[in-house]
Amino acid sequence: MTTYDTLDAEGMDSATAYRLLVGAVVPRPIAWISTVDPAGRVNLAPFSSYNYVATTPPMLAVNIALRAGTDGEMKDTARNILDTGEFVVNVATHDAMEAIRASAQNFPPEISEVEELGLSVLPSRHVRPPRIAASPIQMECRLDQSVTLGKGINTLYIGEVLAFHFAETVFDGRRVDVTKLAPISRLGGPFFAGIGDIYERPMLQYAPGGEGSVDMGHTKTR
Repeated sequence: MTTYDTLDAEGMDSATAYRLLVGAVVPRPIAWISTVDPAGRVNLAPFSSYNYVATTPPMLAVNIALRAGTDGEMKDTARNILDTGEFVVNVATHDAMEAIRASAQNFPPEISEVEELGLSVLPSRHVRPPRIAASPIQMECRLDQSVTLGKGINTLYIGEVLAFHFAETVFDGRRVDVTKLAPISRLGGPFFAGIGDIYERPMLQYAPGGEGSVDMGHTKTR
């Protein structure tokens, strides 16, 4: 019989809660977010508390906490999103993993991670922040709303996707080839993960747009 350790969350300190959450909620996709400050400096940083949250219109959400060890200081990415209302989510991949790790360092606000790391950028169509050329998928976003969560340490930034950019190497005009994309995700502690094994099973509910099938031993149409 399996035994369990049970930890009540009431009164739990932030460090313990964070350690438990990032170990339990896995794998987590990584949003490699590029922003600009009012002076036009480009900031780049990765965040793994991130996902899509709506399809009509397409929307993404990323949770950004206050900077640890400070008296409520905002991270550069969060401040830039609030100041400009714009950001770009660049999909994190295996080939860019070392640059992604390096961009997570605590650079001063006046230092551009893009320039410091020698990364190439591409112009966006609708927003000021550039796209990162090392990523094969980039999504231009405009801030829709920010929601302060819990006791105020975390804020959820929800952005509407204004444009998708797909490299031809990973996109056939309709779908993304995840094996060619080779995305990476975050696990607990210092660990990252690739996609690993891929399992194909019939879809049991219709996806938006009617794609997929419901297969419970027979074909169902509507």
